[in-house]
Amino acid sequence: MSLVIHQFPVEREYEKNPEIKAEDVRKLAEWLKTQPHLPGEYLTDMDLAIVLHSCAFSPEVSKQVLDLHYTLRTIFTVYFKDRVVDQTILQVLNNVLIARLPTPTVYGYRAMYLRLLDPDPRNFNFCATVRAMMMEFDLWQYEEGTWPGFVLIINMQLSSLGHIAKLDLINIKQVLYFLQECMLVRLKEVHFLNAPVFMDKLMMLLKPFMSKSLMDIIHIHMPNSEGPYKYIPKKAFPKEEGGEYKDYKTINDELLERLKSNSQFFKDESLRRVDETKRLGGKTAVEDIFSVQGSFKKLNID
Repeated sequence: MSLVIHQFPVEREYEKNPEIKAEDVRKLAEWLKTQPHLPGEYLTDMDLAIVLHSCAFSPEVSKQVLDLHYTLRTIFTVYFKDRVVDQTILQVLNNVLIARLPTPTVYGYRAMYLRLLDPDPRNFNFCATVRAMMMEFDLWQYEEGTWPGFVLIINMQLSSLGHIAKLDLINIKQVLYFLQECMLVRLKEVHFLNAPVFMDKLMMLLKPFMSKSLMDIIHIHMPNSEGPYKYIPKKAFPKEEGGEYKDYKTINDELLERLKSNSQFFKDESLRRVDETKRLGGKTAVEDIFSVQGSFKKLNID
């Protein structure tokens, strides 16, 4: 069976989400033609439907979030440039589990599950891990279209202060900004499982870069707690954790083949970048983006 994926048809998306109107998608496409710096020619109606859905169907918010989304994909090169399966990605998949769980959460959301496989901090690369995670996320969303909500689950079982010491404040700020302001999904919950004794130190590190709306959807679970299963069925987890999903090695081996088989997708996606020389009103710098006051997008959209 071919592992090459195809984009979810926009016609089926309209059936799935009647609130997404073809007319609104058309108007957003027309607006794109007036923004020469944006990669409108490489965006499909399905892409625009995802933007509208993530922004609660608001045309004006969608325009701002779409612009910011592709601007950050252009600026944050460490995560979004030259996305190929290289030695760095191979190392990530040896050290970190990245799993799109097949079973929806209790509330019908889709969940991505991450955990360390290697406890040695020397082998942990935060930026490369985010890079690999976003490659998988992009493929998944391309294949399935919109979800009623998205949940991020991070198992801290093998983490140590050595891993925290490797977190760079600039990269944390960039990742959290992208996640909160313009990731094209309705983020509903973030779960930290098996919280270590130094979890408060990690939260102190993250808190300056998190909005109240993000703080409100974070759930911290103590070691061996049954709490997570109130949100995510136990059967959704890998076999090593008492679930009914595949084992760690199979999950990451299949992800590796999935990334390799869809190299053309990432080549095409790399064209969806901003040309700042064509931006009306001048070039936007990273400092300009981070100085924006307020928030375009509410995380926990009902």
